[in-house]
Amino acid sequence: MMALCLKQVFNKDKTFRPRKKFEPGTQRFELYKKAQASLKSGLDLKAVVQLPPGESINDWIAVHVVDFFNRINLIYGTMSEYCTEKSCPIMSGGLKYEYRWQDDSKYKKPTKLSAPQYMCMLMDWIEMLINNEDIFPTRIGVPFPKQFQQVCTKILTRLFRVFVHVYIHHFDSIINMGAEAHVNTCYKHFYYFIREFSLVDHRELEPLVRMPQGLRG
Repeated sequence: MMALCLKQVFNKDKTFRPRKKFEPGTQRFELYKKAQASLKSGLDLKAVVQLPPGESINDWIAVHVVDFFNRINLIYGTMSEYCTEKSCPIMSGGLKYEYRWQDDSKYKKPTKLSAPQYMCMLMDWIEMLINNEDIFPTRIGVPFPKQFQQVCTKILTRLFRVFVHVYIHHFDSIINMGAEAHVNTCYKHFYYFIREFSLVDHRELEPLVRMPQGLRG
């Protein structure tokens, strides 16, 4: 396949669902703009993820969780045609790692799913959480719940598994689409963020530990 430009690859028709947006005029929107400006400035990604002075850590985490959800959903959407029930009957990261789905409704026990099924369940589940005002409050003066960071850890851990699956099973497709640099940058940003705030258990990171040092940082 001929390499496509990023504008063609990352178009909105490829996403699973509409992007979650920050409301203009809110503190979270301002934080999002600040984070995006830092990203575009060419600063070291390790510096970009650090909490700005005087800002709330929960607001900072909330902004990044929503942004990573949007971006990773977009990445998976671009190559979902290559990730099928036939090609990926199990949600896995190579032969050693298998990810089973569990939630509080339909799948109350860890259940083996195909990668496309797992991805669809994951994105629906995250979308439900980030739109829940009791967990991700958007109104001024409404505090985050006590379990907020615990919920974010679960979200980010599962989003990391999308990178695992894409890198191990579909990276040739990403290269063929000309999207390698974009995906690598998104992964590095995600990786530095979760390490900065210890949001994902180091054991979850093992499937990609052998990636080139330049990519992992």
